[in-house]
Amino acid sequence: MDKTAKMSAIQTVLQRCDPNLPAWRVEGEELDPAGEKLLFLQDRRRVQKVVWRQLFVLDSMMCELESLQSAQQLLTQPSPPQSEGKARGHWKALKAESRTTAQNTEELVDTLQQNIIDKRHKVTQLLQQLQAKKQQREDLQANLNEAHKALQVHDGQLTQLRAELDAELGRVTAWQRSREAFQSYVAAVQEVAHVSLLSFNQSKVSLELRPRPCANVTLTSNDLEPLKVSIIWNQDDRFTLRIDPASPVSLLQEDMSGRPTELSAALVEVVENYVGQADLLTEIQSLRSSFAVDWRPAQRVLVYLKSASILCHLEVERGYPNGGAVRLRDVERDGQLLDTTALQSQNPNDSLIGWVTFLCSTHLI
Repeated sequence: MDKTAKMSAIQTVLQRCDPNLPAWRVEGEELDPAGEKLLFLQDRRRVQKVVWRQLFVLDSMMCELESLQSAQQLLTQPSPPQSEGKARGHWKALKAESRTTAQNTEELVDTLQQNIIDKRHKVTQLLQQLQAKKQQREDLQANLNEAHKALQVHDGQLTQLRAELDAELGRVTAWQRSREAFQSYVAAVQEVAHVSLLSFNQSKVSLELRPRPCANVTLTSNDLEPLKVSIIWNQDDRFTLRIDPASPVSLLQEDMSGRPTELSAALVEVVENYVGQADLLTEIQSLRSSFAVDWRPAQRVLVYLKSASILCHLEVERGYPNGGAVRLRDVERDGQLLDTTALQSQNPNDSLIGWVTFLCSTHLI
């Protein structure tokens, strides 16, 4: 008998024993190895169920036979019809309980599988976070190493800068001492020479000169406009002495320049020239408070307006009032020059104030 006929015979016997059993697979149906194994296990389970039922019937029969006293009793005693139904009901109850248990087990397995999937997802996320943290830690470690190297370099630079700073501080201390000494010297010079230091830097020094009061004028030096002088240092270590263009007097025809050794002589020349002209300015300023006068520093001429038609010009020589003199250059009446011979001989005082006072009081013009 071949395998197919054998399997068909087994299926026929099983159907007779239990019509509720499901039929086997269709003949000729091709299955994969896993499917064949599943069908094999199902067939084994069906065979075991039939065998268990037969064993149960056999066990029941053996129990009944053991309880009989004789063979005659076996023939006369009827078999209880309810035993088979009772066993079958018990079997169905067990089967239903088994199905319920299997269903619960399947639900529990599904729940556990879902939990396992969720746990696996969380573990995957935690692993990714761990990898990210690990990468961050590696990056931080690399940054820390770079920062440590940079700190070492900066420490070396800081040490070098500290050494340079100490050297600079030493030079600053020496410069401060020199500055204090120069300030004391400048204060002494200002007190003696009436010179004020306005500003200074590496390339320029600005000074302010104030004249002393004239001996025969009651005007203080502060009433005169001060003279501002700038000393400009060039790159070739030469100086240029420059007078403020707004100066009320003409001290120098052009800027003075020279070597540093010539600076003292140039300043002395400017101061002496300014002091001499400061007395002249003091006198002119005193005249302006009483007379209509105008000073022309370029021509060194004092213009006196005696009236609307009379105009007098007084020429002041350089060095006045110590060395130079004052002379009457001309007198104009309505634009016409007058003879000034009598005026030159009758004025006993050759000072600027004396000339203006004389011209104001004389009746010769």
